[in-house]
Amino acid sequence: MNNFLNYSLYIFFGILPSILWLQFYLKKDARPEPKGMILKVFFYGAFSTIPAILLETIFFEGTKQLNLSPLIIFCLNIFLGVALIEEALKFLVIKTKVLNDPEFDEPIDSMIYMIIAALGFAAAENLLILFPLQNPFLGEIFEISFLRFLGATFLHALCSAIVGYFIGLSFFEKEKRSKLVFIGLSLAIMLHGFYNFSIIKIEKGLNLLISFTLLIITAVFVSSAFKKLKNLAKTKTDQII
Repeated sequence: MNNFLNYSLYIFFGILPSILWLQFYLKKDARPEPKGMILKVFFYGAFSTIPAILLETIFFEGTKQLNLSPLIIFCLNIFLGVALIEEALKFLVIKTKVLNDPEFDEPIDSMIYMIIAALGFAAAENLLILFPLQNPFLGEIFEISFLRFLGATFLHALCSAIVGYFIGLSFFEKEKRSKLVFIGLSLAIMLHGFYNFSIIKIEKGLNLLISFTLLIITAVFVSSAFKKLKNLAKTKTDQII
């Protein structure tokens, strides 16, 4: 394939997993968010991969200097050097660009916008994986895109949805916002880290079973979280009326 066709396919299949999950989760919101806001948050999420790469590189170089076992260094890298940095940056997109915006007017918005930022991040991450490929077959590009759709892209969306859920809960307990956000970020970091650990360190075959189970359990939790925030918002509205 020539370079132009390669890059066109990279962009299409790199972004496609995020677009598919975005369409799925946007349907959870009965009051759709403005398209301009969705695009803005998506692109900010994508751009947050730049500081993520820089911070992760610095962190990895730092852990090389530690006199620790390879397993401990590996755990530090995936839980703190990857999961903590990436989840924190996705949250910062929402904290700085959404939380004080007039369009952010109901609890469920926190989950929607966190997912949008995460899918922007995942799309950029997918492109960074596809672009270095040398003369790939179309089947190889599709396979990578499909696996990212089922795995890493979905993971990013779910982790950020968890953070968004706890931000949403803080609508009802504003004095506990910092604590709730901390809990949400901690859970997202743990999930992200354990997923990466299972994929890389656990024996082939079993690793897919464990990672898939993690995603399914989390997806069920996120689905329930959407329903709970909707019910809490409805209850509060009924009480005001």
